[in-house]
Amino acid sequence: MAADLGAGSTDADGGPVRHIPVLLSEVLAALEPRPGKTILDGTFGAGGYTTAILDAGADVIALDRDPTAIEAGRALADASDGRLSLIHSRFSDLERHAPAGGLDGVVLDIGVSSMQIDEAERGFSFQKNGPLDMRMSAAGVSAADVVNRAKVSDLIRIFGFLGEEKQAGRIARAIEKKRATDPFVTTRDLAGLIEIVTPRKAKDKIHPATRVFQALRIYVNDELGELARALVAAERVLKPGGRLVIVSFHSLEDRIVKKFFQDRSGRAAGSRHLPAVHERAATFAPVGKPMVSAGDAESAANPRARSAKLRAGERTTAAPGPDDLALFDLPALASLDKMGV
Repeated sequence: MAADLGAGSTDADGGPVRHIPVLLSEVLAALEPRPGKTILDGTFGAGGYTTAILDAGADVIALDRDPTAIEAGRALADASDGRLSLIHSRFSDLERHAPAGGLDGVVLDIGVSSMQIDEAERGFSFQKNGPLDMRMSAAGVSAADVVNRAKVSDLIRIFGFLGEEKQAGRIARAIEKKRATDPFVTTRDLAGLIEIVTPRKAKDKIHPATRVFQALRIYVNDELGELARALVAAERVLKPGGRLVIVSFHSLEDRIVKKFFQDRSGRAAGSRHLPAVHERAATFAPVGKPMVSAGDAESAANPRARSAKLRAGERTTAAPGPDDLALFDLPALASLDKMGV
């Protein structure tokens, strides 16, 4: 599950590679953008998907919670002749920005972008020393707040559930001991402690801090909750025939997307020990293969693509399903306000 997201990609000269849209041709094939369609790109980033969708003739409503991404995209919006609306917003709020007549497509590229990883001041990377931040929106509670003030029991659950870190207990207790006299300020502070507590073995494929950094990023930005809310919101705003296309990068995200499409396929999953599985009108029909991954050539050219999974569905005429997030079985973690951070 845990790709080594602490490191940014590098080009042939050793410099950082700016964000490359993953599975672009597959995303376009699933969305089928063309003139007269309006598609919402919920994760604008560097504008890779948006640019391709505009080039195909469709209009785009693009959202991003990162204000730096919105600012960087102004030139593209200005050059779009009014066909691109660029909005600073979380994608879980996409329903607020959909036109009254509905949308022809929604696309989400889930997770942290290469741009954010490559900017040391954002605090996403353990290989680039900077403030221990990780906030995609550049506002609210930071990763340093969580590490320095959360209960040890909460840290264990965060690292264990969101990072699938087997040494969550050891790491959390070491954090508690250190922060009592020397609070964590930088990414190097935290990564250095983890390297001491769980040294890297020769056979290890990833840095020992990878899973903890991933878990903190997901927690600080409520990434799983954001995804779950966005899926049910997209269901409400897509026109019949509209396409929902999701590109995810690790098992927790993909599990949520898979559960949603399975549930909305018309048969709610029940226990194998119980005969009652109720029928419900399908709100989405499958588009292409159940899951699409990157080919060898793209994976070699863009390391971020190696763990990418694309799932897509086409909206039917059935009424939207229930918006109960219990469907997704999200990890039960303390909320930021209840943690006192």
